[in-house]
Amino acid sequence: MKNPLSENTYKERLTDREEDIRGPYFRDQTAIIHSLPFRRLKNKTQVFFAPENDHICTRIEHVLHVSTISATICKGLGLDVELAQAIALGHDLGHAPFGHSGEEVLDRLTRQSGGFVHELHGLRIVDKLTRYGKGLNLTYAVRDGIVSHYGEEFSQSIEPSQERKSLAEIEERGSPPTTYEGCVVRMSDKIAYFGRDIEDAIKAELIEEEDIPESVRGELGTRNGEIIDVFVKDLIEWSKKHGKVGFSRKKYEIMQELKEFNYTKIYGHDRLKRYAHHAEVILDLLFDHLLELMEEFGRDYDKYLKSDIPLDRRFGDYIKGLEGFYGVKEPFNPEQIALDYIAGMTDQYSLKAAKEVIFPEPIKFDHVEE
Repeated sequence: MKNPLSENTYKERLTDREEDIRGPYFRDQTAIIHSLPFRRLKNKTQVFFAPENDHICTRIEHVLHVSTISATICKGLGLDVELAQAIALGHDLGHAPFGHSGEEVLDRLTRQSGGFVHELHGLRIVDKLTRYGKGLNLTYAVRDGIVSHYGEEFSQSIEPSQERKSLAEIEERGSPPTTYEGCVVRMSDKIAYFGRDIEDAIKAELIEEEDIPESVRGELGTRNGEIIDVFVKDLIEWSKKHGKVGFSRKKYEIMQELKEFNYTKIYGHDRLKRYAHHAEVILDLLFDHLLELMEEFGRDYDKYLKSDIPLDRRFGDYIKGLEGFYGVKEPFNPEQIALDYIAGMTDQYSLKAAKEVIFPEPIKFDHVEE
């Protein structure tokens, strides 16, 4: 399998830099891992909001699963492991708190101005927001893989786009990656979450093992490791024969059946729907509060710091830290700024921030009567 564009194109950065002993794609991995958005993934929802059980999958565990699955497939297909792992580690940096429920809320709140898509926001994070507006300066191949990963698309196979894309101008999800490694990550994303979500749903007592369709159990097993093993081996074998990254017809049909089960019995479960409503209330509250705050205080950072609400003080500090970006590299747009800040929150931090808005700090009295 040979990627369609030149190696020089794939290794281009937004700002030229001399590569070091790590090589371009391993350097990208380290840049992603050391970034604040990556660290926050450990407290962002995969399926279950703000889990208190340490063994329930969070977003950071998911991206690590995608990374190792992608590496295994690339070894089987003779592709670049370091490139695939860099894409995998960065592919979910754009996720909002409360998973896809949070994404839907933020999309609704900003629909008139373009909406919110986590793949596109992931590119915004690595290109613009991280490091106080400097970005991570990743290679074209990794940036392309991040903006193109689209984990909710379920085609049997995929192959790279033959043309170079202007990544900053992409406005919709779904464009295919320009590398086979990006295609591998796109498929690995699905392999990673199906089995793990079943295990977590059983722990949460949303389903029982016996609820899993017999045809799925017979073909894939019921444990995450078993499901991953079957899909990975099938994808490697089929892709070698066909020159595309994909599954055999039989395994693809089983995947569709598994998808239907997960979406109906897990993601559509009444308990998760109730949590989705809570997420909506929280994010609506925070979005409205931050917009009102910016309307009142604008860019007067001292006013934020004098607020009785800790969230206001932290938000003012956030805007001040990015004053070389907001209003300089792009317009000072309160809706976009609120979106950027909330999308970066973890589940727990958004809960904390909402409590601070609803229950401000008590008034302090210096004089105490004896």
